[in-house]
Amino acid sequence: MQFTDIGIDLGTASVLVYVRGKGVVLKEPSVVAYDVDTKKIKAIGEDARLMLGRTPGNIVAVRPLRKGVISNYTVTEKMMKYFIQKALGKKTFRKPRISVCVPSRVTEVERKAVEDATYQAGAREVSIIEEPIAAAIGAGIDIGKPCGNMIVDIGGGTTDIAVISLGGTVVSDSLPIAGDDFDEAIVRYMKKNHNLMIGERTAEDIKIKIGAAYKLPEVNKMDVRGLNVLTGLPNSVTVSSEEIEDALRETTSKIVEAIHGVLEHTPPELAADIADRGIVLTGGGSMLRGLEELIESRTGINTMTAEEPMTCVAIGTGKYVEFLAESNTEP
Repeated sequence: MQFTDIGIDLGTASVLVYVRGKGVVLKEPSVVAYDVDTKKIKAIGEDARLMLGRTPGNIVAVRPLRKGVISNYTVTEKMMKYFIQKALGKKTFRKPRISVCVPSRVTEVERKAVEDATYQAGAREVSIIEEPIAAAIGAGIDIGKPCGNMIVDIGGGTTDIAVISLGGTVVSDSLPIAGDDFDEAIVRYMKKNHNLMIGERTAEDIKIKIGAAYKLPEVNKMDVRGLNVLTGLPNSVTVSSEEIEDALRETTSKIVEAIHGVLEHTPPELAADIADRGIVLTGGGSMLRGLEELIESRTGINTMTAEEPMTCVAIGTGKYVEFLAESNTEP
């Protein structure tokens, strides 16, 4: 009997769904807009993201996941159900087998919450996989070999750092600092240095267009619109990539320190492997310009970003489903 196997990257910023044999079929923001009075869901995903910061009083646009864990159980369950149906289409009769990834440091209670929400969303079987393992599989690393691989997965809410060998995690750390914190740092910087109030979406726009973690060969500039704190009127200022590097320095330094900490606790043989093979970056946050150079300059280890950093975890979660399916069908 042929069952549908699904891998879900349940991220703080976005949800990606991988369907066996088809690849990543869905990538949408993990945002839900609902009516506070009637408790009815108005929009999910991209439609809801467009409502962030623009809703009337009775409609709230929320992210049901915070720092990689469920903060609103009911809304998460409805969101997952919606995304699973959208990924599979309405014609599915059998319940799918689903793998979901979680940050490496989640508690048993948090892990159980993800499992329960997945069952409620319509799963027949649920497998929970740690984010760094999924990221490594998705980045094309053969995790079954007896040699050390270092993965740094920078998502929206968490950064997961792990040294993987023989299919398991040897040393790991999970920080509640990632892409969303880059945005928050930019919001604070604009308010403090330019007296300009901007929203999350504008901050993300700045990060994508001119954000940098390391000094770039050329300085990029951008006009930013917002609300002047002093006059209370709309205003526009020009910011440079150098300023954004300054704004992000504290946050990026914490990620580098955590990588340093994991390397310090890595067994010597595996540390030697990492020195040879390098550090692999995955996740949407790893796309920040200059991050590779920053990590390399501080650790002295060659650092590279995976080919498709955004989809690595979803692909890895899905491949893990395939791996389980193959091991289950073996005679």
